[in-house]
Amino acid sequence: MNIRRAVPSDFTGMWPIFQAVVATGTTYVFAPDTGIEGGRAYWFAPGVTSFVAVEDDRIIGMYKLVANQRDLGSHVANASFMVDPACSGRGIGRSMGRHCLREAKRAGFRAMQFNFVISTNGAAVALWRSLGFVVVGTLPQAFRHRELGLVDVYVMYRFLDDIDDGEE
Repeated sequence: MNIRRAVPSDFTGMWPIFQAVVATGTTYVFAPDTGIEGGRAYWFAPGVTSFVAVEDDRIIGMYKLVANQRDLGSHVANASFMVDPACSGRGIGRSMGRHCLREAKRAGFRAMQFNFVISTNGAAVALWRSLGFVVVGTLPQAFRHRELGLVDVYVMYRFLDDIDDGEE
């Protein structure tokens, strides 16, 4: 697997993953019927740096890296991740998470914050904890989970001072 910066032509391979992930209504705030332009804007809007995980010339995951806030809060990064559901459980999210932490440090960010980690997404919560994130806040019943109704959302945070921004 290779992780590289995404280019607009990659969206053809990213779109089916986006659709599959948001269709579940269990991990992202997007409506299951979000259109292609909404998906494209999420990954390729101004100020967004996106990356893709590629295996055998096929995109199997992607993440985007942005400043969490503008101006005086711009030293804290934010990121979003999606893995092709057909490829889950293979460590793709972990590889992209590590890559993202290095890229964030390399870009000059001092910390990373995830604003909206669905508490019932146990795999994501466990992954981010294993990569050094801690829950710094809980937003009660902030997500309308398709199957479980209203569930809590976590704000997760970590500093980047211990990240080696060199190549693997």
